[in-house]
Amino acid sequence: RFTTAGESHGKALVAIVEGLPAGLPVSAEWVDRELARRMQGYGRGARMKIERDHIEWLSGVRAGETLGSPVAMLIPNRDWANWEDVMAYESSDPPGEIRRRRVTRPRPGHADLAGVLKYDRLDGRDILERASARETTARVAAGALAKRLLREFGVEIGSHVISLGGIMTEWASEHRTAALPWPLNEISDRSEVRVLDAAVEAAIVQRIDAAKKAGDTLGGEVEVVARGVVVGLGSHVSWDRKLDGRLAGMLMSIPAVKGVEIGMGFEAARRPGSEVHDAIEGGKGGKGGKGDGDPRGGFRRPTNNAGGLEGGITTGEPVVVKVAMKPIATLMSPLPTVDLASGQPAKAVSERSDVTAVPAMGVIAEALVALVLADAMLEKFGGDSLAEMRRNYTGYVAALGSRWPSPADAVEG
Repeated sequence: RFTTAGESHGKALVAIVEGLPAGLPVSAEWVDRELARRMQGYGRGARMKIERDHIEWLSGVRAGETLGSPVAMLIPNRDWANWEDVMAYESSDPPGEIRRRRVTRPRPGHADLAGVLKYDRLDGRDILERASARETTARVAAGALAKRLLREFGVEIGSHVISLGGIMTEWASEHRTAALPWPLNEISDRSEVRVLDAAVEAAIVQRIDAAKKAGDTLGGEVEVVARGVVVGLGSHVSWDRKLDGRLAGMLMSIPAVKGVEIGMGFEAARRPGSEVHDAIEGGKGGKGGKGDGDPRGGFRRPTNNAGGLEGGITTGEPVVVKVAMKPIATLMSPLPTVDLASGQPAKAVSERSDVTAVPAMGVIAEALVALVLADAMLEKFGGDSLAEMRRNYTGYVAALGSRWPSPADAVEG
C-alpha cells in the first residue's frame, strides 16, 4: 500500500510505500526517470519550467536495496520559494499577502466549491492545493517502485495517447487489427503528445495551440498496457478482490479522469457475445494443458477483448485499460461563478495551469496500474524478501497447467 502527503505549492511532496520485499534493487535514477516522463508533453504550463522533480530517500532503502520496511521518498517543490508567504505553515495573524491571494471565486469542474463547503473553509486555496494534480508526482514515484518490482517478474507497462481534443488516432478504433508496437514507451515518448500515429500528431499540436489562444483546455484518452502478467492475480470470490474493480477505482482517482474501460470496454455492450468473448486455445501446437513454465498456463487467446481479465482474475494475456480525462478545470477565459466573499456573480479564478495534461496522464496511469498489479503480486506470492517471492512465483508458474491433460495424453489414456 502507499500514501502521499503535500500541497501543490508546499515545501515538498512525500510518498510512503509499504509492503515491498527486502532485497529489491532500487535507485533514485530509476524513479527520477519516471518523474521526468510525467513532466513532458505538449500543452503543459509554466510550472513544468520551474520544477526539476527528483526524489530524496528518507527511509526503507540501504546500499541500493529495499529493507522490507516502509520506503519514504521526498520530492522538493522548487516553486515553494515563490509561495512561502502564502503557504506559511504557521501564522497567528495571516499577512496581507495571504488575504490578497485568497481564492473566493471557485472554478466550475474543480474541487474548490464542494471542498470549502465540506471542510468549512473561507479560502479555496485550502482545498485546491491538495486537490491539484501536482499530488500525482508522489504517486508516480510510488508507482516507479511498483514497476521495479514487477520487472523482476517479466512485467512491463506502457501507455500511449489514443485521442486528444477530439482528434482520434488510428489506435482508438475498437476494430483495429494491427499489433501494438513494443517497447511501447520507447515509441510513444518520442512524440511530444505521446501518440503512435505520426499522421495526426501535427493536427493535435495545432488543436492545443488553438485552445491555448482561446483560453480553453482539452481532454483526451490514453491506453495502458501491461505485458507479461501471470494468470491468477485477483479473485472472483469477493467484490473487493476483483482486479478489474481495483484497477478502475485506482484510475478513477486521478484528477480529471471521468471514465475507465477494460479491454473492449463499452463497445462490448453493443456487440453479440460471439464477437466479444475470447476463444480459448492450447499453447504449443494448439494443445493445452502442459504449462511448461508458461505464465499463461499453457493456454492462449487469439483475441484479447477482455483486456486480460475475466471474473476479476488475470488471464495471462496483456492487461489493457483505457482512461478518459476531461478538460482541465482552470480556464484562462474563465466560466461564470459566484464570489464567496461578496455573494455576487463573478468569473472563476484563473490559476497557472496546463492547456492539456493528457500525455502526462498516461504516465500517471501507468504508475497506478503498476501499484495495483504489484499489490496483487504481493498478495499471491508475497514473502519477506525478493528471493522468497521469486521462489513462490517460480513454483506457481511451474505447476500451472500440470494437472490438465493435453489432447495427446487423452488419446493415450
